[in-house]
Amino acid sequence: MKNISKIVKSTFGVAAVVFMLVAINSTLFAKAKKSDKKSKASKLSIVTTIFPQYDWVRQLLGDKAENTEVTLLVGNGVDLHSYQPSIQDVAKISTADIFIFTGGESDAWVKDALKNKKNKDMIILNLMEILGDQIKEEEIVEGMEAEEEDEEEDEEELEYDEHVWLSLKNAKVICEEITEALCKKDSANAIAYRNILSEYKSQLDDLDQAYSTAIKSASKDTLIFGDRFPFRYLVDDYNLNYYAAFVGCSAETEASFKTVIFLANKMDELDSNYIFKIESGDDKLAKTIIQNSNRKNAQVLILDSMQSVTTKQAQETSYLKIMNENLQTLKKGLE
Repeated sequence: MKNISKIVKSTFGVAAVVFMLVAINSTLFAKAKKSDKKSKASKLSIVTTIFPQYDWVRQLLGDKAENTEVTLLVGNGVDLHSYQPSIQDVAKISTADIFIFTGGESDAWVKDALKNKKNKDMIILNLMEILGDQIKEEEIVEGMEAEEEDEEEDEEELEYDEHVWLSLKNAKVICEEITEALCKKDSANAIAYRNILSEYKSQLDDLDQAYSTAIKSASKDTLIFGDRFPFRYLVDDYNLNYYAAFVGCSAETEASFKTVIFLANKMDELDSNYIFKIESGDDKLAKTIIQNSNRKNAQVLILDSMQSVTTKQAQETSYLKIMNENLQTLKKGLE
């Protein structure tokens, strides 16, 4: 009987220990899960529409990026001019701590997306509003294909060029505003953010100076684009001239014979060995212009406007890297 009693006590003892271990593990798991949820909830949420904004935020966060959720909305290679947010995108914007968008005609959807935002303390950064008087009207230059006017559209309504990120000078102003937003939302790290901004602005200044030096020493000062032309801010920064088939936000893809011949004649007149296009789309128009010129051996060069960067590409490059690559392309194209 004593042996049986020992066995029973031993069995119940083991069961009690097992029960206690299970209970402890369950409690720890529940706490860990709760802690994980709290950690995710406490992360700063920043939503950006296009790649330049996304990369500026990453750079300005520095090592604080690990504690921040940064979202790139237009990251599937779709051109920003044709992007429309999904329900998930709108939901992501609704709870963001900071929301950054360009503010041009392509962002007309933003007004509706923000109507029912859940985070009433959201900081909203509209790049075109930030730049104010530095915003340029959309420009029609000689030989450019005219845009078809909507009959209901007010003829007096001005259209502005929204490709503001393609100016290194604009980038500095915008990064200052992004930094201020970060400081407001995470004041404990404000000094770190401002130090990072100072270093990043130095890099922007250095590249800006490199552009100025290279373009001043170039043998040519005019670009010919067999494509849309979103580089108005860049060429104005360095006093370059240009001719192009379409304005930057044009939805047109087929140029008239008149436009093709005009650009082909410009290639001959300016002894241009290069014609430019943007990163998206094909080079069919550019090659057609070459074939109608006397510059049959001319090459097509690509300037990256950063309008259709994929999420994968976003992880492999940076704003400064692309702008530096554009500089090398310009050096060649202006020979």
